Amino acid sequence: MIKNGFFFGVVFCLLGMQFTFAQRPVQTQTSGQTARQGRVLAEPQEGDEDTRKSLLDDSTRMVYGPKTSLFFYEKDIKRNSLKLFEQDTLLTNFHNYDPVAKNSWKYQDLGNIGSAAKPVFYQAPELIGATSGFHAYDLYFVDPAKRRFFDTKSPFTEMSAFFGGGNRNMLDIYFARNINPRWNVGFDFKTERIRKTLNPNGRDDHMVEQNAYGFHTNYRSENGRYWFLGAFSRMRHLVNEIGGIIPPELDETSVYFTYEDAKVWLRNSQASDLRQDSHFYHEYKLGNGLQVYHVFDRKNQKMRFTANLNTSDSLFFNKERFNNPDTTQNRSSFSEWRNEFGIKGTVKGFYYNAFAKLRNAKMESPFFPEKKENYNEFYLGGELIGKLSDKWSIQADGEYLLADAFKIHGLFISPWLELEYTKALYRPTSMQQIYFGNHYQWENDFSNIGMDQVKGRVKLDFEKFRIRPTLSISRVNNYVYFGEDKQVAQAEGEAFMLMPGIEGSFQVGKKFKWDFEVIYTEVTGSASDKFRIPNLYANTRFYFDSPAFNEHVFVQMGVDIRYKSSFFAEAYNPSYQQFYLQNGFDVYAYPVVDVFLDFRINRTRVLLKYNHLNAGLMKNEGYFVTPDYTGYRSFLDLGISWYLFD
Repeated sequence: MIKNGFFFGVVFCLLGMQFTFAQRPVQTQTSGQTARQGRVLAEPQEGDEDTRKSLLDDSTRMVYGPKTSLFFYEKDIKRNSLKLFEQDTLLTNFHNYDPVAKNSWKYQDLGNIGSAAKPVFYQAPELIGATSGFHAYDLYFVDPAKRRFFDTKSPFTEMSAFFGGGNRNMLDIYFARNINPRWNVGFDFKTERIRKTLNPNGRDDHMVEQNAYGFHTNYRSENGRYWFLGAFSRMRHLVNEIGGIIPPELDETSVYFTYEDAKVWLRNSQASDLRQDSHFYHEYKLGNGLQVYHVFDRKNQKMRFTANLNTSDSLFFNKERFNNPDTTQNRSSFSEWRNEFGIKGTVKGFYYNAFAKLRNAKMESPFFPEKKENYNEFYLGGELIGKLSDKWSIQADGEYLLADAFKIHGLFISPWLELEYTKALYRPTSMQQIYFGNHYQWENDFSNIGMDQVKGRVKLDFEKFRIRPTLSISRVNNYVYFGEDKQVAQAEGEAFMLMPGIEGSFQVGKKFKWDFEVIYTEVTGSASDKFRIPNLYANTRFYFDSPAFNEHVFVQMGVDIRYKSSFFAEAYNPSYQQFYLQNGFDVYAYPVVDVFLDFRINRTRVLLKYNHLNAGLMKNEGYFVTPDYTGYRSFLDLGISWYLFD
């Protein structure tokens, strides 16, 4: 009752704000789907006549909709290339609502929304300095530096609700409004209540509970010289760990693919990840071709894992107890302050940027010998972008972390070819260097990790189809990983990854489409065994796409198929929230078939998705996503999303 009251209270307050501040426009319905196409506005001017006329219908009444509630990103402001995006009312991929599905299933999780997740493919690091190392729930956190900032002509609200089979529920609310033509404010709220798919005790026996919210604002001075973007994000992500299904070879009464009747390891163990991030960016134009800017970040991340070792949960863990024999209470806290000062500008079509960045971070734990580990990092870097035309550009950027790490990056874009190169030497995570938990402890002095990566993409566009052959070549040395003994270690040799792929889209007749992506991965070198990547990844969708009822309803319906070849996927250790190598459990190849129906009426989108249509029709009864964690059983998902523009 309290939870329901809280939910309705949030909605009531949201609607109350709309009525309080609404400008009482008259809305008209639009036909057709609104694409999220960027509009480049180099020097937006107030009172622009074309913009004013576009907001008026034939009766000279104000009309608000997806084209008047635009948004943009900080990175484009920083690069002096403002792009305004319309609100997305497309149906394509709308049925893949949860984060892993939305990312084309390129994350390995524990078979449930909100569970620990890691990328399937190796990724170049965004930050070359020390990070916390606790990244299992990064996928579910909204980084304020990457969030949407709004430019609205009226109060804007986006509400989305997802009711997944098995009582897996999510709610997302976004609100933004303009205080005046140059100042916009807003907030968002997210919540997840995800019931266990394996052995729940009752309807509300959740595996994941998340509450997250954020605030954002952007302001531009009247003369256009000063711009400020600010945001705050907070997430409390709580996971009731299950430890996976007890293998039948250890317990003859345990059986895979019984789902709600499965025997699992843990019932009295819980992990939590609390994050708070304050961020702002502001810039000032000194003259033609010269601007100064400052970026500030204040981040906190608190990780907890608790387990009652006086219960059967103790059977899951190793016998060593370093801190407490009866209860595990692993606690770590990572915080940082970051300030970046720079100059930038655009001269004869070329954008330049030079900066200095100071980052102070610390990792704390009550069990550390010195209680905390400090990291003081100073960076120098810059960026150069040449936009030769709307379709041709070249970019080079890099940064140097005094005195032992660096990253350089280059990108070439043309109408038919994209080339990208990244070279980096980056530091291991803080958690990999020092950790004092109840079950595992270590202090290391690992060397920095080196990587080279080349990516290429050929773009072939024709009237009825689009093809993108791709190739990625990576070299990684001194890679840090968690081994079969669940201890952290550093590889002595190198690993080479060759990844050719192809993605494309075909128009079949007038009302059918076929989308696909295939990636083949071959890993060689003395450290190749430290990377667990399936040789073959494939994802395809065949669907009907057409308006109906005189274009009052837009419909997509079809089938999704995803596939990974068999491989020894990394297992998961909840006590320190990391994936580790294993060689005893083959996550075998298995095609998963989902069917979906997405439709849109005016600005309301609805999804219906039936997961795992082919359950019970294959040689194996089901599939695994991680050792001892089964994938979804067959069930129906329902979701709805709608916009309000006044």
